[in-house]
Amino acid sequence: MTTLRNSVGERIRAIRKAKGLTQQQLAELAGLDDAYIGSVERGERNFSIDTLEKIVIGLKVSAHNLFDFPLAEHGEEIDRKKAVDEYIILISELNSSQIKSINKIVSEVKNVIKY
Repeated sequence: MTTLRNSVGERIRAIRKAKGLTQQQLAELAGLDDAYIGSVERGERNFSIDTLEKIVIGLKVSAHNLFDFPLAEHGEEIDRKKAVDEYIILISELNSSQIKSINKIVSEVKNVIKY
């Protein structure tokens, strides 16, 4: 059964694209071959934990992010996950004070949209 492998590969691809990286750039950051990255993203490779660790380091994300995928293909759930991914990437290089400011802005925007 390769469902998990395919889902993790899709998450790697989604995060890589959200970060604006090519497969070659991720491969360089992870110390892997770009063709290998492609095969992992397509779910063709039964990769090791060591390889997964290299990819996590290359993407600069926590490992749990690679396993956080929708269990079903629901449009709204997928849209929400994509937005969360983009938000995480946007704030990943900010300091604590900047993150607090961004969260305040998002909260205010949410309150305005609610009405």
